[in-house]
Amino acid sequence: MKSAFSPSDTQRAIDLLHAENCSCVILNGSESRIFRERGVKDLFRLLHEEPESLRGAFVADKVVGKGAAALMILGGIADLYADVISSAAAELFRSVGIEPQYARETPHIINRTGTDICPVEKLCADCRTAEECLPPITAFIRGREAATDGK
Repeated sequence: MKSAFSPSDTQRAIDLLHAENCSCVILNGSESRIFRERGVKDLFRLLHEEPESLRGAFVADKVVGKGAAALMILGGIADLYADVISSAAAELFRSVGIEPQYARETPHIINRTGTDICPVEKLCADCRTAEECLPPITAFIRGREAATDGK
């Protein structure tokens, strides 16, 4: 699939990702949006509340694991740049015809404490499609929200 975005547009989004030290930049049409949540929270929210913001978009992201890849694919993004991408995420993108650009590929995304594989990456490990990843991601996000609401 050929990107609808020029190399200068995508480079501007990548530069913004690094200049703003944010987690994700989404370029859709002439609009650039910056996101700062960790993990897949922003992508999950966008998929459910503003799906049009992902459809046909270019995404520049710091870290993309299989769960984030699934959410982007379900949202219908056109193209992706990641500073770090897991092998499983890269494979999932390729399975739907998106050739991700990235600075570094790694076997797995590691959790925030650096002690294990990212929990969302683990939850999606046996899923073969983006659609199969959505139920475990939804349960994970809802579980986190419930735990936070209880505090």
